[in-house]
Amino acid sequence: MEYNFAEGEILLINKPLDWTSFDVVKKVRNTIRVKKVGHAGTLDPLASGLLILCTGKYTKRIDEIQAQEKEYTGTIRLGEITPSYDRETEVTETCDISHLTAEEVTAAAQSFVGTIEQVPPIYSAVMVDGKRAYDLARKGKSAELKPRTITIKAFDITRIEGPEIHFRVICTKGTYIRSLAHDLGQKLGCGAHLSSLVRTRIGEYKLEDALTIEDIQEIRRKQLEADGSNS
Repeated sequence: MEYNFAEGEILLINKPLDWTSFDVVKKVRNTIRVKKVGHAGTLDPLASGLLILCTGKYTKRIDEIQAQEKEYTGTIRLGEITPSYDRETEVTETCDISHLTAEEVTAAAQSFVGTIEQVPPIYSAVMVDGKRAYDLARKGKSAELKPRTITIKAFDITRIEGPEIHFRVICTKGTYIRSLAHDLGQKLGCGAHLSSLVRTRIGEYKLEDALTIEDIQEIRRKQLEADGSNS
């Protein structure tokens, strides 16, 4: 496949764990030597999977792509609460979960399916009085975040291994899976946090078709070699 990064491409990238979405944009921008590069929907550093980058003329499609439904798989750890609702912060509270049944967990997950109000995590990029919520949280300041209307199209429990709940979610733009994990824990009365997350789909775009950072570097290397041999 021929790529014209400068004119415009929609690049499906498999974001590595621990990279920010901007880390990926910066790396790809530097690799392909194109300034006009943006992502169509951020992924937390502790999440991996599909990140869509648009270059050139396709940056105009970012909003359109961002608005499409998302699909995720991951794990939720029951009985442990963290301030960030994931592994970024330490566990601050634990709870016994030995009394919970698989049926109770599945039923609780199903109760979130539909159009619901969801409060974003305090450790998020949501703006509060002109400041990022996570900046306030890291300084120990409290912030009141307003609930958002989202739609959970599917929340399937695919496997239960002790405290680890494996799941699949299909949702609309603006959904925080960390909040969903936290809220599930609250619903069950034991607390929970998101222990792993992979984005597998955005609209019609699938993770299985994504490139790695190394793939992009190799594509660019071959382009430069071809340019050199043709000069």
